[in-house]
Amino acid sequence: MGQVQRDFFEAEELKPLPLKSKAFKSQLLKWVGNKQKQAEDIISYFPERYGTYFEPFLGSGGVLGTLNPTKAIASDVFPPLVEIWTALHSDKESLKKWYQDRHELIAVLGKKEAYKKVLDSYNSTPNGADLVFILRSCYGGVVRFRKKDGFMSTPCGAHNPMPPEKFSQRVDLWSERTKGVEFFLCDFEESMDKAKRGDLVYCDPPYVDSQAILYGAQSFSLSRLLKKIDECKRRGVYVALSIDGTKFSGKKLCDVDVPEGLFEQEVFINVGRSMLKRFQMDGKSLEGHLVTDRLLLTY
Repeated sequence: MGQVQRDFFEAEELKPLPLKSKAFKSQLLKWVGNKQKQAEDIISYFPERYGTYFEPFLGSGGVLGTLNPTKAIASDVFPPLVEIWTALHSDKESLKKWYQDRHELIAVLGKKEAYKKVLDSYNSTPNGADLVFILRSCYGGVVRFRKKDGFMSTPCGAHNPMPPEKFSQRVDLWSERTKGVEFFLCDFEESMDKAKRGDLVYCDPPYVDSQAILYGAQSFSLSRLLKKIDECKRRGVYVALSIDGTKFSGKKLCDVDVPEGLFEQEVFINVGRSMLKRFQMDGKSLEGHLVTDRLLLTY
């Protein structure tokens, strides 16, 4: 940790937090690249003490839900997704009903036709009510969009979507675990600008090497994020960044252009086999596609 950040933390009283967070397996939303399985390891590298927790690339909130923070700001640029998270706090019964109403179509139309109907509705008018069912029903949580028009084209998954009763339980659980969180629809820069000295920002942006088809990836600028991370570090904000690590069972180290001196530590987190690669390979064997993520720390 740099001397500047050390001085900040010696001068400011912050609430102690455990070095290790308990594993939390109950996902609210299925999402490719979700960090919930790796969240316990990621959190173990967080500082012992910090103020407000920020997660400016929220997605399905795997690290957020596992961390169960006392005070947090979570945000995303994807309006239908933020609509789901906002409903989790403002009207969780409506969130449950969104899912139940669409799940009931399965009994009438069959799984694939029900999924198609909801997907067509979403593509006509993107909204959180359709998206929450799609995320629990599509192939592996692969949230991909056509670059030319934003059309979501992920097919229905082979699994049976979670029963409404179980989803309702998940909503209650996540509502409790995120009660200290404020959700915002905004760009990562706007969110990170709110972070003050002693706060912690965890970034899980689209990956440079492997996620070009996923939502938000087409317009994402890693250089813009790295500049913002540098600004945060200079004012005493802790930043942790998950980004491309290794692919092909460690045979390829993904090339990520990171400014020298920006990060103080680099660790690798085992991810397992890539669900996105499984999707691209139409479910073929992934024995040669073990992946690790790189976790870069400014402290």
